[in-house]
Amino acid sequence: MQKRHKDKVQYFNEQSYTSEEYVIPFINNLLPITKDISVLEIGCGEGGNLKPFLDMGYMNVVGIDLSKGKIEQANIMFSNHQNKENIKFIAADIYNIDELAQFDIIITRDVIEHIHDQKKFMGFVKKFLKPEGKIFFGFPPWFNPFGGHQQICESKILSKMPFFHILPAKIYRLILKMFGENEAKIRSLLEIKETGITIERFEKILKNTGYQIEKKILYLINPNYEVKFNLKPRRQINIISSIPYLRNFLTTAGYYLISNKKK
Repeated sequence: MQKRHKDKVQYFNEQSYTSEEYVIPFINNLLPITKDISVLEIGCGEGGNLKPFLDMGYMNVVGIDLSKGKIEQANIMFSNHQNKENIKFIAADIYNIDELAQFDIIITRDVIEHIHDQKKFMGFVKKFLKPEGKIFFGFPPWFNPFGGHQQICESKILSKMPFFHILPAKIYRLILKMFGENEAKIRSLLEIKETGITIERFEKILKNTGYQIEKKILYLINPNYEVKFNLKPRRQINIISSIPYLRNFLTTAGYYLISNKKK
């Protein structure tokens, strides 16, 4: 497993950097970001993606995550922030939350590929979106070289081995076991195999749940790779972006800004 996956502060700072340098500018192009805009992140982890919003003086920032431990860590991370009174963290299953305000921006970065029944999720989160609000999605298409999140493997070989996550589940499990991954890690990786999402399936869900795409960028080199690997982000080649299915193998991240479809 790479050091960054164990070092929570390093991971937090990486998330914050990518959010500030790439996510916020991506949103700002269509939804001018002011201090009055409210922000909700679903699957916020330790809150790194939200730090740049809080740094800018946002008055209403909320992060929700299923993991109580990550929310506890988030509260520690922001305990000395000068605007800490403007941010709130909630440890809960999003489906168990009813009383929550609507937001101008909802962020789900590297989350949708972990969710079971993504169509249900997409329909459910509408209740938290203001009529003119936008939802940002960033995710790695399943068939990309590391779409199985195998970089979290303890084995140095497997953590750097591309594409083997697309093998049949039984073979995939066998390889993970042969290289010494523990049962908890194997279950986690197999769950990602069940929930991994393609560009085509994601866009079909958007259409079927009444959203429209306001902006879209497919990346050959994920923006997050700049801070992780010192690789400059690069957009996918246009001709590759236009070829269904094939583009999933060569795209390391998709950025989408969506809104409710106008009636």
